[in-house]
Amino acid sequence: MESRNFYDNFIYDWWKNLDKVIFFLFILLIILGIFFSLVSTSLIASSKLDTNSYYFFLRHFIYVIIGLILIIFFSAIPEKNVYKIGIFVFIIFFLSLLLVPIFGVEVKGSKRWLDFPIIPRFQPIEFLKPFLIIFLSLIIGSRFTSNIYLKFFLSTLIVIPILIFLVFQPDIGQTLLISCVWLSLIFVSGINLYLFNFLTFIFLSIVGYLVFYIPKFSYIKYRITAFFDVKSKGNYQSEKATEAISDGGFFGKGIGEGTLNTRVPEAHTDYVISVISEEFGVFFILFILLIFLLLIFRIFKKIPSEKNNTNKLILIGSILLIIFQVLIHFGVNIRFLPTTGMTLPFLSYGGSSILSSSILAGLILNFTKRKI
Repeated sequence: MESRNFYDNFIYDWWKNLDKVIFFLFILLIILGIFFSLVSTSLIASSKLDTNSYYFFLRHFIYVIIGLILIIFFSAIPEKNVYKIGIFVFIIFFLSLLLVPIFGVEVKGSKRWLDFPIIPRFQPIEFLKPFLIIFLSLIIGSRFTSNIYLKFFLSTLIVIPILIFLVFQPDIGQTLLISCVWLSLIFVSGINLYLFNFLTFIFLSIVGYLVFYIPKFSYIKYRITAFFDVKSKGNYQSEKATEAISDGGFFGKGIGEGTLNTRVPEAHTDYVISVISEEFGVFFILFILLIFLLLIFRIFKKIPSEKNNTNKLILIGSILLIIFQVLIHFGVNIRFLPTTGMTLPFLSYGGSSILSSSILAGLILNFTKRKI
């Protein structure tokens, strides 16, 4: 009886202190992701895989259920436990990232996934990202020293090995994403602006040298040059994506009438916005953007009220991960950026992406809760 009362009180306290606006915005995005998975992947399963037309949808739905459990778990546990779990899980997935070059599964020229007999195929970097934010926030926001530049140096020692492994997978999208979030955390922590600009220049110079002078990264150079060359064959996917957006117009062709899924591989992950736009129209895309904007506004409104610097950095880092990922995904779909293979949080098909986004949602909900 006492255990039941404890459980009821725990649930009551969790729900009472939760920011319900942020919670329902996340739930709305998840519901939209389920719906689009149903209407956009059934044709692929039936025509290409010759299997149950709901194969992808059922997999997506299972990952969503696990994701909801993760959201509740990470939003309900005490802050100190978030730190402890964050450090422990970060180490696990950092080691998993180190195993990718040795045991990784290569798909379309990139070795980014691990596939063990018992554990389904997963992408270590997707799970590493939320816990990297926690780890970096603990370093930069800690009080073990007042020397902020020492903290920045320690954060550099953590991030650089991760970026190196990502570059050699190769995964330019995730490399760009983590670099942007890391530099943003350093920027908001109070670094001298001239020093920040200098470090950014050095970082971009190193990236530019790797891309244009090291043969290993010639594929990135090809994508960039193809991006600026309208006639290049390397623009096939981007061209089809922009054509799908144009063909959909304001109101779309209708459910199941889109053809992008049959013309572009993995369109339901990398080009899901184009798939949605083709079938439901630009107005629906604006509705999705509005949801993300409301979410971002609500979270940033909460940040100033957080007194703990570490918690504030975790909030900033978590929402920036979502913001940059959305911007990169939209930029690729409207041919504003070269192809990166970046998924759209909560809406793209893919187990690793769904679970990673769910962990971020749980962290955001935890640190935006009303303080007791």
